[in-house]
Amino acid sequence: MKRCFLPALAGVLLCLGFVPAGHAIEILRWERLPLAVPLVVGQERVVFIERNVRIGVPAGVGEQLRVQSAGGAIYLRASAPIPPTRLQLQDVESGALILLDIAAEPAKAGQPALEPMRIVDGDVPATRYGEPASPSATADDDAQRLAPAARRATPVAAVLTRYAAQNLYAPLRTVEPMAGIGRVNLRRNLALDTLLPTLPVRAQALAAWRLEDQWVTAVKLTNASGRWLDLDPRALQGDFLAATFQHPTLGPAGRAADTTVAYLVTRGHGLAESLLPKLAPIDATVNLPPAAAAGQAEGGGARDEK
Repeated sequence: MKRCFLPALAGVLLCLGFVPAGHAIEILRWERLPLAVPLVVGQERVVFIERNVRIGVPAGVGEQLRVQSAGGAIYLRASAPIPPTRLQLQDVESGALILLDIAAEPAKAGQPALEPMRIVDGDVPATRYGEPASPSATADDDAQRLAPAARRATPVAAVLTRYAAQNLYAPLRTVEPMAGIGRVNLRRNLALDTLLPTLPVRAQALAAWRLEDQWVTAVKLTNASGRWLDLDPRALQGDFLAATFQHPTLGPAGRAADTTVAYLVTRGHGLAESLLPKLAPIDATVNLPPAAAAGQAEGGGARDEK
C-alpha cells in the first residue's frame, strides 16, 4: 500500500508545483498622451480596452503588422521589425481617440513572453491587474460608487451641442472625449419640410448623439435662393429643448457660405418625434353632399365659360 500511495502523492505534488501562474496584466492610463506598446516579432500581444473601437493602421506597416479586434480586446502580432509607429483607436460610440505608439523588435535570448495590457481612463490607479488594492483605496472606491451623482456644471444641452460641433468641424484628434455620450441611429431620409417653412432652405439630417435623456441632431441647411438669409431659432417649427446655428447667416446659393449646420436638442426622444406633421392639401368638397359638390363644380364651370 505504501509503495502505491507515495508515488501517487508525489505525482500530485509535482502537478501542483508546475501549475503556471496567471499572467499579470499591465495597466495603461489614458490621459490624452500616446501610450507605448512594445512588440516582439513573432509574439502576439493582447490589449484590453473594453469598448468597441475602430483601428487606424498606417499603410506603411500594414504588411508587417496583423491587427485583430474582438470582444473589447485588440490582438497585435508583428511579423517583422517595425519602427516606432502610431496607431489610432476611435471609440465607435463617442468618437474619442486613443493613440498607441508601437515598435516591434526581434526577440532576445531568454526574453519572457509579452504581458497583456489593459487601457483604462486616467482616474483609475495604475497598478498590476489582479493585485489586491489597499484598504484605503477600496474604501475610497466604495464611497465614490455609493455617492450620488453630482450635478453637471454645464447643462446637458450645451455639452451635447459643443460635442456635436467638434465632431463635425474639428479634427478628430482634438475632439474632447465625453463619458456617457453615445452615437444614435438616424434616418437619413427623414423629411424635414416643416422645420423652416418660412425660409427657402433644404434641410438634411447628418448625425445624432445622446446623453442621459437628451438628444442632439445635426441638420445641414442649404440656401436654395439667390439672396442672403438671416437664421433665427424662433423660426424653427417643432418641439425642441434648444437650437443653435453654426453660422448666423446663409449666403446665396452657389457660394461657399450657402451651407451651415443647425444643432437641435430634444428631450426624451429623437428629432423625428419632435417635428410637426406635414399637412396634406385640403379638398373643400370632400365633406359636401354629392348634389352640392356637383353644383359647385357646374357653377365653377359656368364661371369659367364666362
